[in-house]
Amino acid sequence: MELKSSLENTDLLKSDKSDLKKNIPDEDNEKSEESSDSEAEMEFQPSKVKKRKFGDFSEDFEFVSTTAEYNRDSWDDLMKQLKRRKKTHVDDAIEKLRNDGGLKDDEVDVSEEDLVHDDFRLKERKGKKKKLEERSEEALVEDIVTGEKLEMEDADVFTGDQISSFYQMNLSRPLMRAVTQLGFIHPTPIQAATIPIALLGRDICGCAGTGTGKTAAYMLPTLERLLFRPSNQMVTRVLVLVPTRELGAQVFSVTRDLAQFTKIETCLAIGGFELKTQEVALRQGPDIVIATPGRLIDHLKNTPSFSLSSVEILILDEADRMLDTYFAEQMKEIIGHCAKTRQTMLFSATMTEKVKDLATVSLVKPVKVFVDSNQAVAENLRQEFIRIRGESERDREPILAALICRTFHDHVIVFVQTKKQAHRLRILLGLLNKKVGELHGNLTQAQRLEALKCFKDEQLDILVATDVAARGLDISGIRTVINFVMPLTYEHYIHRVGRTARAGRGGISISLVGETERKIVKDIHKNAQHPIKNRIIPTEVIARYKNKITSLEPDIDVIVREEMEKKAIARAENVLNRTKDRVEGVKPLKREFPLKIFERKMPQKPTKVKKEEHGKKKGRKERKQGGSFTKAISNVKSSRKFRHEASSAQKMKQRKRRN
Repeated sequence: MELKSSLENTDLLKSDKSDLKKNIPDEDNEKSEESSDSEAEMEFQPSKVKKRKFGDFSEDFEFVSTTAEYNRDSWDDLMKQLKRRKKTHVDDAIEKLRNDGGLKDDEVDVSEEDLVHDDFRLKERKGKKKKLEERSEEALVEDIVTGEKLEMEDADVFTGDQISSFYQMNLSRPLMRAVTQLGFIHPTPIQAATIPIALLGRDICGCAGTGTGKTAAYMLPTLERLLFRPSNQMVTRVLVLVPTRELGAQVFSVTRDLAQFTKIETCLAIGGFELKTQEVALRQGPDIVIATPGRLIDHLKNTPSFSLSSVEILILDEADRMLDTYFAEQMKEIIGHCAKTRQTMLFSATMTEKVKDLATVSLVKPVKVFVDSNQAVAENLRQEFIRIRGESERDREPILAALICRTFHDHVIVFVQTKKQAHRLRILLGLLNKKVGELHGNLTQAQRLEALKCFKDEQLDILVATDVAARGLDISGIRTVINFVMPLTYEHYIHRVGRTARAGRGGISISLVGETERKIVKDIHKNAQHPIKNRIIPTEVIARYKNKITSLEPDIDVIVREEMEKKAIARAENVLNRTKDRVEGVKPLKREFPLKIFERKMPQKPTKVKKEEHGKKKGRKERKQGGSFTKAISNVKSSRKFRHEASSAQKMKQRKRRN
């Protein structure tokens, strides 16, 4: 027995030594682990699509008290202002090709050979490693002017330490009822820090990461102040400026949900909607106007009885994005139209020098509320990268198709760099029998909002989008974000992957990285709090999907060609209708832009004047003095009507002479 125990001990020592040998790191101070067979990784391995069982009872089902509550949807108010779009040519063409191929709905052609597991390599640098600062959930409240902490009696309350519920904020009953119905229990750090200060009427400069509830942070105190407004005056008291139409639509829906038990009126003034309906709403003096800068400038000139002189609260949401899209001059002009005694709240995901300059112009003794500087991704986000070598740059589409068809079947948003890429991937994935939508600037506003609504309602499994959808959009249920092409900066990467892992939920981001994009990956490695994994898809699977895409190329070309032909026909019909209106004398509606940006004229180059005698110059001046009449005569003579009348008058004179 003693011999056996000693032998077992020696075996254990040998096994420990062998394990130690295996764990010795390489010379490049990187350790790589293949974790494809672990139980935790099975969730992210290829699998067949699970068919949805319609007989199962939904866990999210809740009984409602009234029919109006059942039918209430904030997106319906937006869709009423838009013309319902018909099925596009792309939808019909893809459906026809699917039927010809014999594929049924929710059926993706995935063979057993495609279900081979991917490999994961965990890369973690050792040696000299910078210690990342722990992200504190406490909000920092400072005075921007002095840089010191505010000297207040309840200074601890403003840091959010003692506020653990919305009931501690002294909000009115209608707002508390809406908050309870929306399921808000505990305020986020930015909400706990912002709401008490905003209720005091102080100017605020806030900075927080994506998915932290900034919209409710500035809208709840705004609605609380509007509840005590004088009821005899119908004027606009709150203006919210947003950079994109989709973000404006989302802020509008959140505001309607929070104000559903009040009589506060909200108006949305963004591009893509009918001008007349917006003009009618603005004439009635809504309490809150949510607008993009361009459309607001349009209404300031062309909508009578609408001005910003009565605005008491100005909110600038995603200010850094508005400055990136060259709205700086327009924003300064709009701020100049507002009342000087207003309260201003500026919220930005990243604090750049441009944002600081805007804060100095628009804010008066502001309070700085920083939860974090948004330099790190969400805590529950799993980051993966797929390296693409220089010779395999064309394999991006097969890799994306393999990821979506094999592993990530639904609740996926794919970010691309250009509109053309988004449209091609929408056709390609549609031909692979996936429910896909697209979101980019070439679509009409009705198409963009309907794609968002269908994706939210889970009628679409995948949404292919440009950076239009990278800011501010809160779509619950997004599990996966795929970067088809890496963004230009690390800040843009944070905003893209911030569409998932929001409000404490989990999520995964997968980025396809080429040789020219490795600089951004280094920045991501530096700021990562958790280890980053490299996903390796088997080459046989990539080759198989490459052949599939090659076989689908003729169908893609046919769809694109037919779509271009239909667009050309539509443009020709539009030109014909315009010429018809001109012939019939129908004048087109011309809208003027009032601000200085559009009134600037290009400086004209001084013309060279030859040196001439004094007498000739004098004669020229005399001609110029009488030139207005001669110009009028020459203009009249050039018309056909005048020539016809002149010829008839000459004929009458000749007849009189003969008689």
